[in-house]
Amino acid sequence: MSEPTTNPWIEPDEERAPVRRGRARSHWQREPEREGEEPQPVSDEQAEQIARTIILNRLDRSSASRSQLAELCAKKLVPDHIADRVLDRFEEVGLIDDAAYAAMLVRTRHAERQLAGKALRAELVKKGITGAAAMQALEQVDEDDELQAAREIVAKRMRQSSMQSAPRDVQKRRLLGALGRKGHSSSVAYRVIDEALGRD
Repeated sequence: MSEPTTNPWIEPDEERAPVRRGRARSHWQREPEREGEEPQPVSDEQAEQIARTIILNRLDRSSASRSQLAELCAKKLVPDHIADRVLDRFEEVGLIDDAAYAAMLVRTRHAERQLAGKALRAELVKKGITGAAAMQALEQVDEDDELQAAREIVAKRMRQSSMQSAPRDVQKRRLLGALGRKGHSSSVAYRVIDEALGRD
């Protein structure tokens, strides 16, 4: 089922107006089915059905956090109280689970991109996940996991011909930068670089 291509609501005086928080439902009307007809009020029941369709279409494509889905509803001009009601219901039945989504995101980003620490936290923030769900997800990656990921990054970089021919101080600087961008702590970075290059 494809997502509706037209905006399911219009305002009588401000068609295509940007969403405004706290707007009452009575200000929203259904687009007329035929040219010349007057817009009809949208009931809460109709509005909830449209919101459910919008959210389910998004979840059919991939998992998402509650924050992402709330943002999508806002872009579709779904009234806040309708979006909150539908999102609450989806959380109750397990269709929205920020803790599970955060855990999956951390595992995949760490395994596929060798991200750690700050970089993983930033990925969660981008998805609107903070607090306990984020902390619990980040606990999946321990120091041994971070060390292994950091070693993989260093080994990959050291196979590059430009790195092999570079002076040692240049190698070290480049490796520190690469590990830092992936969110690895300085203690882990220096440890794996010393393993690869030897101590000064």
